[in-house]
Amino acid sequence: MSEKLNAQCHCGAVIFTVDLLDGFNTIRRCNCSFCRMRGAVVVSAPLSGIQVTEGKDKLTEYRFNTGTAVHYFCAVCGIYTFHQRRSDPQQYGVNVACIEGVSPFDFTDVTVSNGIHHPSDGGGGVAGILTFTPTSKS
Repeated sequence: MSEKLNAQCHCGAVIFTVDLLDGFNTIRRCNCSFCRMRGAVVVSAPLSGIQVTEGKDKLTEYRFNTGTAVHYFCAVCGIYTFHQRRSDPQQYGVNVACIEGVSPFDFTDVTVSNGIHHPSDGGGGVAGILTFTPTSKS
């Protein structure tokens, strides 16, 4: 098993550990209507890879469309923490910004999954690449 990483929402009401499936090699975004508005960069974890150590009662869920994907966020600060995937219900997508010491801007190229034409509906694949180029080292 990989190293347990510490993670939390913005206000610290929800604290969890995560074991990633393949480190940060699964980093991606999605262009579906919800992810487009949420703007999070995510990595993959197995369902057994997340342990909420504090604030489980502060997690609120949101489902839409088919209701298969379960998106969890903190009821106090509103930050999206992780979600159980529709494309693979045996996995979580984890918001990298919640992982201690990690920023979405640490990754120069992030694959964008085609969630508009969801894999479970016969679509999928790569919609594009999101690139971040810092203007200076701060």
